[in-house]
Amino acid sequence: MTDLTSLTLAEARKGLADKTFTSLELTDAHLSAIEAARVLNAFVMETPDQARAMAREADNKIAKGDAGPLAGIPLGIKDLFATKGVRTTACSKILGNFVPTYESTVTSQLWRDGAVMLGKLNNDEFAMGSANETSCFGPVGNPWRREGSNTTLVPGGSSGGSASAVAALLCMGATATDTGGSIRQPAAFTATVGIKPTYGRCSRWGIVAFASSLDQAGPIARSVRDSAMLLRSMAGHDPKDTTSVDIPVPDYEAAIGKSVKGMKIGIPKEYRLDGMPAEIEKLWEAGAAWLRSAGAELVEVSLPHTKYALPAYYIVAPAEASSNLARYDGVRYGLREQGRNIIELYENTRAEGFGAEVRRRVMIGTYVLSAGYYDAYYLRAQKVRTLIKKDFEDCFAKGVDAILTPATPSAAFGIGEKGGADPVEMYLNDIFTVTVNMAGLPGIAVPAGKDAQGLPLGLQLIGRPFEEETLFSLGEVIEQAAGRFTPARWW
Repeated sequence: MTDLTSLTLAEARKGLADKTFTSLELTDAHLSAIEAARVLNAFVMETPDQARAMAREADNKIAKGDAGPLAGIPLGIKDLFATKGVRTTACSKILGNFVPTYESTVTSQLWRDGAVMLGKLNNDEFAMGSANETSCFGPVGNPWRREGSNTTLVPGGSSGGSASAVAALLCMGATATDTGGSIRQPAAFTATVGIKPTYGRCSRWGIVAFASSLDQAGPIARSVRDSAMLLRSMAGHDPKDTTSVDIPVPDYEAAIGKSVKGMKIGIPKEYRLDGMPAEIEKLWEAGAAWLRSAGAELVEVSLPHTKYALPAYYIVAPAEASSNLARYDGVRYGLREQGRNIIELYENTRAEGFGAEVRRRVMIGTYVLSAGYYDAYYLRAQKVRTLIKKDFEDCFAKGVDAILTPATPSAAFGIGEKGGADPVEMYLNDIFTVTVNMAGLPGIAVPAGKDAQGLPLGLQLIGRPFEEETLFSLGEVIEQAAGRFTPARWW
């Protein structure tokens, strides 16, 4: 029998239905893989007893013919999603050993459909980072390495644990969140598929908030089909989230393999950055050629306000973070440092509990929201955001079905190589992804090739609001042309 951990989610679903193996066997294989890969630091909490109990329940339902669409499939859960009775920390000291008494809507829908929880996955503290180096549990290792090098690389962030675990075959898929590229960038760095759905497609209820108008949950998986299967379970209207959209969730998997003939794909000229590596340019051209061969029409489009997206994002996101993180004060739950009075208690708790990157963003956010600066920064950034959204609307109004861009400006880099002295160097990793969050659009990252050092590179497709099916159809074309890549095992 094939090693159970190397199956795609779709293959595992078939094997379970055919009773070739049980969910308990599949779960045990993944639990063993997690144990053998602790050097990657992808999991911050393993839940083997709960996983086996959920697997046995799935096996019973499969035997009775009462199985849900994800019955028996072992998944990893980003530590931003509240899991009832299982520690949830957002990878921050300030949440301490917080154990929620409730389940996030997204994870409750996965359990409803029969999925199995293997444990909680590492992420940048409060999802603030592009390398998964800001977690209080330490950085995550990328299962990929440069050819001939032993340097441990970052898996991208903030959903680095999710991407690393899926790429290293530790789980069949994972939940993730994307505020400025935190699903798509790690997917590109690890040769996995990650989709950020349209804002409002997945409920944010029970997910630790970073920037409420930008955050969106989505899956990271091994293939386009697997990500479509996961999104179908994760998506849906939730009355507990006022930003959740009440429209039917389509069968995303049905979009896989659909013809893309006649689709119009935009190539934005503003994404051709000065100094962009030749291999990223070449990859982009290859992606365009593959879509053209499949019958799509390629057209140049203009998104003139792209150059303002990154600075506007790094005003809006910290401002919302400053507001959201005000609740972590040491009074109700989590870490509490002593102080002679309430103000000192707040100050000591927040100074001790928040890491450097979170403190930096809270300070930026508090500054841009303060009297005298609100209009100059936050209000202006929101106006720029409206213009960015209008750029995309103008493209789609001209009949463009999707936009093709690189996912990242480079392949994965080494732990500690970027952002040490200059945080802006790290922020530039989000250059191709933040526009999608600012406009609330869906975007998918698909593995498309490798760089000269053998590291994976990804392409991004940006779609019209709530037209994720188009992205799955186009993403499948790229996946079929590029093939799937797995890292050579070193751990």
